[in-house]
Amino acid sequence: MLDVEEVCSKIRLLLEKAVENNLAEGILLSGGLDTSILAVIASRLASLKAVTVAFQNAPAPDVGYAVLMAKRLGLNHTIRIFNEDELYDAIPMVVKTLRSFDPMEIRNSVTIYVGLKAAKDNGICTVMTGDGCDELFAGYSFFFGMGKEKLDSELEKIWRVMTFSSVPLAEVLGMEARLPYLDPDIKDFAMKLDSRYKVGTESGQVYGKWILRKAFEGILPREIAWRIKTPIEFGSGTTTLPDFFNRKISDICFDEKRRRYLTEDGVKIRDKEQLFYYEVYRSVMGVPRPTIVEGKICPQCNSNVPEGSTYCRTCGAYPI
Repeated sequence: MLDVEEVCSKIRLLLEKAVENNLAEGILLSGGLDTSILAVIASRLASLKAVTVAFQNAPAPDVGYAVLMAKRLGLNHTIRIFNEDELYDAIPMVVKTLRSFDPMEIRNSVTIYVGLKAAKDNGICTVMTGDGCDELFAGYSFFFGMGKEKLDSELEKIWRVMTFSSVPLAEVLGMEARLPYLDPDIKDFAMKLDSRYKVGTESGQVYGKWILRKAFEGILPREIAWRIKTPIEFGSGTTTLPDFFNRKISDICFDEKRRRYLTEDGVKIRDKEQLFYYEVYRSVMGVPRPTIVEGKICPQCNSNVPEGSTYCRTCGAYPI
C-alpha cells in the first residue's frame, strides 16, 4: 500500500482539478463531507452560492452543518424549508422525470428537486452536487462489515449501474448539474485505489470514505470531516414521509387499492407511501410493462431490470 499522506496529497490535487473542470455558480450544500469538500475548493476559485433544503416541521441535521460550513467559507447561503404543498407540487415531476415510484428514490430526489428549484429561483443555472462520492469511496454503512474481496466486488457492481437523479432533474428545470466526483481522473483514481483506504477506523469508529476524511481533516472543521454519513432523507427531514402518508391514507383505502392494483396491473404495492407515488406514476406513465420481452423482469412491477442487478429502479424492489 502507498503511504497515506501520499494518497491524501494525490486526492487533494485531483479534486482541485475536478472542481475547476466542473465549477458552477452554485452548490447543493448538505454540510456533509462530500459537498463540504467541494465547497472549500470552489470557494477559492469563484464566488459561490450555496443552497440547503429541509422538510418543514421535521428534524433536519443537514441545516446546522451547512450553516457552519457556509459561515466558515463566507458563502451566499440560502436555506429552503419546503412544506406539504410544495412536496405535492414536486412529486409528479420527480416521478415522471425518473420514471420511478421507488419510495426511497422519490424521497431523496424530492429534496434534490426542491434544492435545484430554489437554486434556479436565485438565478443559478449551474449547480455542483456531491453525487458519486459514496459510490466511489465506499461511503455507505452496508460496506463496513465486508471483507476486502466482498467490498471490491460490491463496489464494482455499483460502479456498473450507478446513476444520479440530479442530472435529469436539473435538465427538466433548464439547469445543469455538475458532478466533480465523476470527473474522469477522479473516477479512474478511485476505481484503482485499494479499498483498504476507503473503509477505515478512527478513534474506534468505522468510517467510509476514510481516505477523503484524512485528506481534508486539517481543512474542514473536524465535526464535518468526521461526520457520520447521513442519507439525504435523514439529513433533509424527508424520513417523516412514510408517517405523513400513513396519516393521509386510511387503512381501508390502502387495502382496497393495493388489491385492485395487484389484480388489474400486476403491481405489488408495499406501503402507503409507495401507493401515493404509484398513483402519480400510473397517471403520467401508465401501468409499468417490460419494454424488452427477454431478460430480467421485476417480479413486483413487471419492469425490465438490468442483467446482474438485484434492484428494480422502477419500484425499488430489492433483492430480486
